[in-house]
Amino acid sequence: MNLVNNVTLIGNLGADPKIREFENGNMVANFSIATTEYYREKDEFKSKTYWHNIVAWGNAAKKVQDKCVKGSEVVLNGKLTNRSYEDSKGVKHWVHEVVVNEIICRPKSA
Repeated sequence: MNLVNNVTLIGNLGADPKIREFENGNMVANFSIATTEYYREKDEFKSKTYWHNIVAWGNAAKKVQDKCVKGSEVVLNGKLTNRSYEDSKGVKHWVHEVVVNEIICRPKSA
């Protein structure tokens, strides 16, 4: 069986992306987007917002740098990844991120 790791999200940037360029010319963009789920509970409509950590490399990072700012709507496709790191106190932390394959960034609404 061939399992697929594919994520598609539509949301809004919570802050301007952080862009880093490396000496070899490669580029990475880190940012977070908010997605909102709407549902009905009894006779009341409710919503819940989720925050997603996003990483874009290379050409996708260039698109983010050129077109995405805080509040922009993004449509992205990528894969879910996990990594861990140890902080200065020796505590292990897990990070869950979506690594972008494709991204479309629309200007924020006026």
